[in-house]
Amino acid sequence: MEKKKVLIIIPAYNEQNSIPTVLRKIQALPEHYDIVVINDGSKDNTSQAARDVGSVTVIDLPHNLGIGGAMQTGYIFAHRRGYDIAVQVDADGQHNPDDLPRLLAPLLRGDVNMTVGSRYVEKTAYRSTIMRRLGMVIFSLVVSLITGQKFTDTTSGYRAVDREIIAFYARNYPTDYPEVEALVLLKRAGFRIAEVSVGMDARQAGTSSITPVKSIYYMIKVLLAIMINVVRPKLKGA
Repeated sequence: MEKKKVLIIIPAYNEQNSIPTVLRKIQALPEHYDIVVINDGSKDNTSQAARDVGSVTVIDLPHNLGIGGAMQTGYIFAHRRGYDIAVQVDADGQHNPDDLPRLLAPLLRGDVNMTVGSRYVEKTAYRSTIMRRLGMVIFSLVVSLITGQKFTDTTSGYRAVDREIIAFYARNYPTDYPEVEALVLLKRAGFRIAEVSVGMDARQAGTSSITPVKSIYYMIKVLLAIMINVVRPKLKGA
C-alpha cells in the first residue's frame, strides 16, 4: 500500500509554554509526521518557541484570525503541498499524540473521510466543568438529530481528514468556533465521519479563552450557525 503523506496542523495563540512539549511528543513517535504550526497572531513568543524545537514549519499570521482562520490556513497549506491526510492537534497539550495511529487507521483503510477523537465513545479519565459538559450534550443532541448520525463529542478538535476534505476545507471552513458547525457542513456535503475513542489531558499551560460568559455566547452562536447551515443550499464535496 502506498505510504500516505500526513501533515499535523497545530493552531497556536499565546502557547509559548506548551508548544515545545507538544512538538517534541509528536516528534518522539515511531512514525514521522510533517508538522506545521499556525501562529495565530500570538502576543508572546509562540513562534520562536516552535522554531527552536526544529524540523517544524511555522506560518505567522499578521493578526489573530481565530481558530477558524488559523485552521483554514493549515488546510490551504496542506492542499497546496499535496498531503493525503491532515490532523488537527491543539497546542495546549490536551491531545495525546499516542492516539494518532488510532485516529489515522480508518482513514488509511479508506473507510471514512474524517475521524474525530472522542472522549465519550468509551469511558475515559477526562473530566470537564458542568457548563462545558452541558454544552457538549446539547451540541451532540442537535448535530445527531440534524445529521442522522450519533455524535458524542462534537466539540473535540482532535480530528483527522483525508485529501477530499482537505480540498473542501481549503475552500469552505467555518469561522470562530468551527468544530461543531463543520460536522454538519461535512455531513450535508456527503462525507463519511467516524468517532474514535481517545484520551485527553488537562491543558498543560496557560488558560482557556472560553470563560463562563463566553460559554453561553459560544453555545448560542454555534446553534445559530448550525441552523443557518441547515436552511442554506448544500455545498458540494471535493
